[in-house]
Amino acid sequence: MLPEQISSAGNDTGSEFAAGQGTVAYVAPFAVFIAMLALRRWLPLSPEWFVTLRAGLVALTIAAVSRRVIPRRIAFPFGSLLMGAAVCAVWVAPEVLWPNYRHFWLFQNAVTGAAVSSLPAYLKTSLWFKTVRVIESATLIPILEELFWRGWLMRWLIRQDFLAAPIGQYTPASFWLVAVLFASEHGPYWEVGLIAGIAYNWWVLRTRNLGDCMLAHGLTNALLAWFVLGFDQWQYWL
Repeated sequence: MLPEQISSAGNDTGSEFAAGQGTVAYVAPFAVFIAMLALRRWLPLSPEWFVTLRAGLVALTIAAVSRRVIPRRIAFPFGSLLMGAAVCAVWVAPEVLWPNYRHFWLFQNAVTGAAVSSLPAYLKTSLWFKTVRVIESATLIPILEELFWRGWLMRWLIRQDFLAAPIGQYTPASFWLVAVLFASEHGPYWEVGLIAGIAYNWWVLRTRNLGDCMLAHGLTNALLAWFVLGFDQWQYWL
């Protein structure tokens, strides 16, 4: 099946939303997640309770305001899984091949920070924390990030009435700006974040279905969580 043959099941339509309503649906879960990160130091909660509260608020936001814009089907399941596995391999490969790679000044500095987990060591034995964090990483974060980056911003950069821009429409400015901004949120992992952003951007252009990007992103995060827990590589969970 060619991208041009994909039905609109993975896209929204301007008739369903006004632009403002559409923006809320696509942006609200991401905004809640970022707000929780910003408020972390002010909330008197243990890491277990904080990650549970954050995941709960994001899940409620998705259910309340975003569920109508989440695609109901995957156009290319096998390709999306392959994409997700490939991105995870790229993510961990530098440090597997060159253990001191991440200590280079380009990746560890005053701007990007350092690839060192800020989480207390006791969480490594907390089944509650690990379960919630894996669920959040593998399901909620792919949804909220794909809604924001490729569902909203990539299209808004093409037209402020973003619902009139089909999912998967390409312009050089929207493609590369989203990839760079996506990389910037990953701190000392910015270069693999950039590769991931390019890969997910390319995949949404090929599939024209946000659900395929959510599946790919979800598998990337699930495999990365397995790598964190299975090989004691907690620096990936900053």
